[in-house]
Amino acid sequence: MNTTTAFAPPRSHLLQRRSLLDWGFAALVLAGAGYAFARYGAAMDDYEKGILTAAVPSLVLLGWFWAPLRGLTLAVGVAALGAIALYSGHPGAHGADLGAAEKVFLLKYMLSSQSAILWMSLCFWLSMLFYWGGFFTRQGQQSAAEAIGSKLAWGGVFMALVGTMVRWFESHQMGPDIGHIPVSNLYEVFVLFCWLTTLFYLYYEARFQTRALGAYVMLVVSSAVGFLLWYTVAREAHEIQPLVPALQSWWMKIHVPANFVGYGSFALAAMVALAYLLKTTPARSLWIGLVGMPLGIVALILAVRVGATLDADTVNGLDAWARKIAGVGGFLALTIVLRNRLTARLPDLVQLDDLLYKAIALGFAFFTIATILGAFWAADAWGGYWSWDPKETWALIVWLNYAAWLHMRLMKGLRGQVSAWWALVGLLVTSFAFLGVNMFLSGLHSYGTL
Repeated sequence: MNTTTAFAPPRSHLLQRRSLLDWGFAALVLAGAGYAFARYGAAMDDYEKGILTAAVPSLVLLGWFWAPLRGLTLAVGVAALGAIALYSGHPGAHGADLGAAEKVFLLKYMLSSQSAILWMSLCFWLSMLFYWGGFFTRQGQQSAAEAIGSKLAWGGVFMALVGTMVRWFESHQMGPDIGHIPVSNLYEVFVLFCWLTTLFYLYYEARFQTRALGAYVMLVVSSAVGFLLWYTVAREAHEIQPLVPALQSWWMKIHVPANFVGYGSFALAAMVALAYLLKTTPARSLWIGLVGMPLGIVALILAVRVGATLDADTVNGLDAWARKIAGVGGFLALTIVLRNRLTARLPDLVQLDDLLYKAIALGFAFFTIATILGAFWAADAWGGYWSWDPKETWALIVWLNYAAWLHMRLMKGLRGQVSAWWALVGLLVTSFAFLGVNMFLSGLHSYGTL
């Protein structure tokens, strides 16, 4: 199978003479950066100017490496600038009047940050449904439903990025000390997680020339979207708030995105692991591992609920989690029943194993960088590099888990079902570090609680 023509030339070609399209893209990125400096440079500190400067060659190289990023970059830029122009036509106390989001048709229904993120949510959910529909349409290598699912995934990434860029602009219109990059709370980082994970998948979809993994990966993305919408309704999380003092740091601008490259890659690896297990593992083992474990957790939750004296809020919370985990177990039971259809068009085991390794390796590299950056941020904010805060402790557990996985892979030749089960369990560990700590534990990171 030729795996290079669909997405990028070999690395050696990157040093050769570029095409006119390549240089045209580079010129547009440079022009965009120049406009940003001219228009917003006065509001940037030295660190922000440095980040913008470094972003120019990085974005150009990414566009040269993977051609679809060029169109995505330009489309997001045009849409975001269009939204800014619409806002700018309605002056406010600190710049633009954010009330225009309820008055201007395109802002209200498409380009305001909240509208764009709602479109993102719809696109990702529809993408998952069409990817799943592909399993039940035809058994060949191509499926029209999966092709639509892929386009919807691209549409979701586009709307997520537009929403992020416009939200960044909107925050600066609320006051001189409120504007910030939108990666500061659970609402904003869930948007980041959704589009990053989807974009990673779309790259590998082109790399391996198969859309059969889309149904698996979009499951975790759609679950994140479901949480995002619940969080929006329950906590009005879409409202832009000033940063707490600990987050008023330039470290946030690089620590959080690096962290979520890791989280997105680990989520992708876990879904690949699920596909690998459905393709290779005997049914009995699948029932025990995929269904028995969630039901065991539900039984444990119910035992705690019945055997302990708990307040009403805690009981309601435990009941809600028991229902969610039981639902996950029921869904996994369905995947076992339908495993023949769900695995009919998967890549071969060697490719799945290779993708699993590459996703974990990429995630581990960025998670390591993020952890180091987080230590520097902690020293700047709290006076110490490490304090064994619950979030820090669980970040270390995640790091050790994947460090051990990579060690066993590279030094002991770990492959096959054990490797896949480990990666799937790793998603549970990562999910607790990402979300569970914020929900159940308190500490220096309590600004992220639910």
